[in-house]
Parts: sequence; C-alpha cells; structure tokens
Amino acid sequence: MVTRRLLDDDKAGRMLVGALLAVAVVVPLANLLAPEGSVLHIPTYTVSLLGKYLALAMLALALDLVWGYCGILSLGHGAFFALGGYAMGMYLMRQIGDRGVYGNPELPDFMVFLDWQELPWFWQGFDLFPFAILMVAIAPGLLAFVFGWLAFRSRVTGVYLSIMTQALTYALMLAFFRNEMGFGGANGLTDFKDVLGFDIQSNATRSALLATTAVALIAAYLGCRRLTRSHLGQVLCAIRDAEDRVRFLGYRVEHYKLAAFVVSAMLAGVAGALYVPQAGIINPTEFQPLNSIEAVIWVAVGGRGTLIGAVIGAVSVNFAKTWFTAAFPEAWLFALGALFIVTTRYLPDGLVGLAQRWRSP
Repeated sequence: MVTRRLLDDDKAGRMLVGALLAVAVVVPLANLLAPEGSVLHIPTYTVSLLGKYLALAMLALALDLVWGYCGILSLGHGAFFALGGYAMGMYLMRQIGDRGVYGNPELPDFMVFLDWQELPWFWQGFDLFPFAILMVAIAPGLLAFVFGWLAFRSRVTGVYLSIMTQALTYALMLAFFRNEMGFGGANGLTDFKDVLGFDIQSNATRSALLATTAVALIAAYLGCRRLTRSHLGQVLCAIRDAEDRVRFLGYRVEHYKLAAFVVSAMLAGVAGALYVPQAGIINPTEFQPLNSIEAVIWVAVGGRGTLIGAVIGAVSVNFAKTWFTAAFPEAWLFALGALFIVTTRYLPDGLVGLAQRWRSP
C-alpha cells in the first residue's frame, strides 16, 4: 500500500522499479539456466558488471538526496562509500580463516606478512555478519555526523563546504594507504573466499548478489522518495532554495542538513558494501577525490533533484566508461570532461529534464 502511494504519480519510478525487478529475476535465470552457447545466456562477467553498476547507482542516489534536495554539493561521498566497502571487506576477510596463504585462522594474510601478533581491537566482531552490516551503516554515518555537526553549526556552505568534503576523502585516502592503519595498506582487502558460507566466485552467488543489489536499490529509491515527499523533504528543498529565509522562519537549519547528510552517508555506505563482494577488492583508491567527482557527474547527467535521474546517470555513464576504457582507454577522462561541460551548458536538468521537455507540448 505504501509503495503504491509513493508511485501513484511517479510513472518513471514505476518503470524503474519494474526494470530493476526484471533485472533481479531475468538476468540470474539467464545466467544459471540458459546453456553457455545459447543466445539467451548472460555471462557471469556481465552479471557482476550489472551488479556493480547498480551499487554505484545507489551511491548516486545518496548524493542526489543531499545535492539535489538540500543543495549540499559533496565532493567526498566516495569516503562514505569506501568506509561501507571496508566494513564489508573486513567481514569477508575474517571468513577466509585458515584458507589464506599463510594458513593463520585468526589473522588476515597481510597482518601475518607484516608480523602482527594479534588482531587489532577494531577488527573484533567482524566475523559476525550482523555486526558487519551494522558497521556498514554506522561507520559512515558517524563520520558524517561528526563532520556535518562541525560544518553546519559553523554555517559553512557553498564551495567552502565542497572543498572541505574533498579534503576529508583525500585525508582518509592517505591514512588508509599506511600499513600501520591495519586495513591492508595500498593493496587493501582482497582474495575473498565466501559470503555467508557461499562461494563468492560461483555463478549462483554472483547472481544472488546482483538480485540483492537490485532489490536494495529499489528499497533505497522508495525510501528516498518517501523522505523527499515528507515534511522533512519540503524543508530540505526550502533550505536548498532559500536557506536564510528558512532560518528566519525559526527552523534549525543545521539540524535538517545534518539529518539529510547522515542518512545520505549511511546509504552510500550500504552501496559500498554491496559493491565490494562483486568487485572482489577494496583498497584506498576508492577514497580518491576523482571517484566523488565522478559521482557528481552521474547525478548531473541524469538530472539532480529527481532521484531517478541519479540512477539513470550512474548506469549510463559507467556503461560508457566500461566501453571507452576498453576501446579508447586514453580518451575516457577527456570524454568525461566533455560530457560534464555539455551537460552543464546544454542539459542543466540532465537526461530526465530533456525527456520532460520532449514530452511537454
């Protein structure tokens, strides 16, 4: 009933939910049941690639929540994505046990190589899946709360806030590169064996991860849509359009911005946790500022402030990246820059805005 009300006046949203449900059902079936030589067969590589696209679409959705509806241009959302990914990676590393290169049942291989004698305190509990899932949301949420509380109560806005978020993710990248941090250094966390007892490399597990990511993206879209249509969402839009006026009306603007920022960070963390098992690795390069800037481009291309535009932009731009980096690897960054310029100059409302103009008489 709630889902029906949310999608009653959202034809595009209904199409998105339908498409994601089709992906969650049809793609795994085509991968598992259709013979490899059949035209109906979808390779496991494509299944994993689609799963990563959908996880990145969830990151774009999280960014659109704060940028499109609250006016907070974050250039550091890759940090929240990476923290969620590291939390999941730590769980997957603990599941390796004595199957690692050095056969240590307690310590991951990189700790044995660095001659660590015991598991650090912050790795405790990550052998339990429920605890790891909690950390997937709590770690980025806590970071966003501390950063947002300090920034918003100081009324840091605009380009200054964007630069601070970019500095945050860059600082975390430098920290995670250090071996003594206990997160694998430059190599990160990899060589995962299984998730919840299932072989992570098997076709069935890969298909299950895709279906889980698709369902999670549907839930994230519906949750964001409900939030943006609520009183909180209306206040956020008012803050985006006229922050000083909203403050003069008596609203604690910093509290509303902080709430949106924390929710967005937690959603980005979940996206990172879904991405890592399908990518097979998480390392400090996920923190690099370029990743956060790319997420901004996804949202801009799709159409910010629409939610569905973030999903469309993330999937379409990452598909283009996959093709370009294979066919013309040196040209991808130039193509990405050109895409952003064209979008800013000629498509200020993104692909969703373009479609709306075409439909209007």
